Amino acid sequence: MGHLIDGRSLTSASHAVLPTAKGQPQGLQRYEGLAAFEVLEHTARQLPGRIAIRYGEIWWTYSQLQESVLRCAAMLQRRGVQPGDRVGLLLPNVPEYVIAANAIWRVGGTVVAINPMMVADEVTRLLHNTGCRLVVSLDLLSHLVASTSEEALHPSKPTETGAPIQTLLVSIREHLPALQQVGYLWKRYHSTGHWTLAETEHCHWFWEEIDRTSGESVPVKIDPVKDTAYILPTGGTTGSPKAVALSHQNLVANAWQQYRWVHSSFGIETMLAVLPFFHSYGMSATVMGGTMMGATLVLHHRFNTAQVIRLIEEERPTVFHAVPAMLVAMNERMRSKPTRMNSIRWVISGGAPLEADVAAEFAKHSGALVVEGYGLSEASPVTHVGDLFGEPNYGTIGLPLPETECRLVDGDNREVAPGEVGELTLKGPQVMLGYWNDPVATSEAVRDGWLHTGDLAVLQDDGCYRIVGRKKDLIITSGFNVYPSEVETALREFTGVLDAAVVGVHDVQRGEVVKAFIVMKPGAAWNEAALRVHSERVLSKYKRPRSYERCTDLPRNFLGKVIRRELREPTPIAQEKKS
Repeated sequence: MGHLIDGRSLTSASHAVLPTAKGQPQGLQRYEGLAAFEVLEHTARQLPGRIAIRYGEIWWTYSQLQESVLRCAAMLQRRGVQPGDRVGLLLPNVPEYVIAANAIWRVGGTVVAINPMMVADEVTRLLHNTGCRLVVSLDLLSHLVASTSEEALHPSKPTETGAPIQTLLVSIREHLPALQQVGYLWKRYHSTGHWTLAETEHCHWFWEEIDRTSGESVPVKIDPVKDTAYILPTGGTTGSPKAVALSHQNLVANAWQQYRWVHSSFGIETMLAVLPFFHSYGMSATVMGGTMMGATLVLHHRFNTAQVIRLIEEERPTVFHAVPAMLVAMNERMRSKPTRMNSIRWVISGGAPLEADVAAEFAKHSGALVVEGYGLSEASPVTHVGDLFGEPNYGTIGLPLPETECRLVDGDNREVAPGEVGELTLKGPQVMLGYWNDPVATSEAVRDGWLHTGDLAVLQDDGCYRIVGRKKDLIITSGFNVYPSEVETALREFTGVLDAAVVGVHDVQRGEVVKAFIVMKPGAAWNEAALRVHSERVLSKYKRPRSYERCTDLPRNFLGKVIRRELREPTPIAQEKKS
């Protein structure tokens, strides 16, 4: 089974690398002056026959992927996309995400990343705020672009330009097993109110529109330093909703920095691509970074523990970018069911703090080197990664990537001494253009060229950085600073504790005191008195929680980060998680 692309059926292929360009293939030496689409263009020239993407039973070589991008770019211009236009991508990890993104960049457009987990109102606000005029959407999610389910095929919300939003539909149904295809159709009907999705004035099928297009796209002028390539929503360094604007150079530079971190490995690696592409980490590390490395990307549209483990066993990837929640879930399964994971060389975890025992256990199961990295959307996002050619250094985020400067500063913006806690500030080619249409927020985050991350860190004697908490999460009690991560680590060491989170709550005498939320392991008895004894043994008096609350779970975002604001000011959802 395979989609017909340029008249050729893409069927399953062996793992052998197909013939490449004459001479020794070479990766990019530098990043300056390149538009985002030129990374794929370069790799397609150097490694035309290498498999670029494997998705289910189909595959694309780099030359075929580039050919699809060229045809898609011509289609976008035929549909009126002009330089500077914003085009939304409302897709999971599918080949069309890579194809559409590169085509949008090629015609001078800007990709707007839309999280498929958003609700319709959130999508509407994002499209309106960015003036998005066209969306490439999974058919199952088309109702998020439409005003009601009955109008799923007639998107008509006006953007800032006053024009109706156009939709191009993508489906993954044909890539699923027969039984799952039935379930997919039922879910699509439930979402859109339609069993079949016929084309209308404002809604067309992505591949059919490409097939209708003849000719080539017209080259456009792009300024890689100034032109916006990617817009993605974020909480920002202050926690309030914003949209980060990244330039072409931001994306290319961050991919190049990661490429240099793997010692310029080119045309060798196979990368498991399960991090969401709509997130900056997935876009940078897999879509851009994987292409920069000439890697084969093994795509899966949604993380599922059993399915991802099966993919690893079958496809034998060498690189796995992950978030801690993925590793936790896989560890749990591998304890009872041995797996063949020894193809993986490197696991790079990011998005949330990685517990040392989680990293060590995954390394034991797989034999891989597990390191932690750090980044934020405002920095494209990767700024630090652990040493991939040394020993693991659990508990640290590693070293700054090439051409990344770091300073730790106090509240007066003065640099602190090594070993002291300070706010992590960054400077480098990956630092964002700014927040979309929000110069005030941009000036608050980027001062004198330095991005203020809002994260508190320590520079260790070995040159590695260690994150100790968020500046806004810092608890100040009786004038003493309490870093949540330190207290949480201590609480997790207590027998029977599965997870823990702490926040500061108002106290008349001390300003704030520490409150702990505890999740117990299944079958473990709740004993607050024993927890207090444990805290007295391992924590200074001012760091000890003054109150404890047992929970069945902690509120987290999709990356596994604890949402502390829901613990400080409980929402109905957070309340349901409490016992």
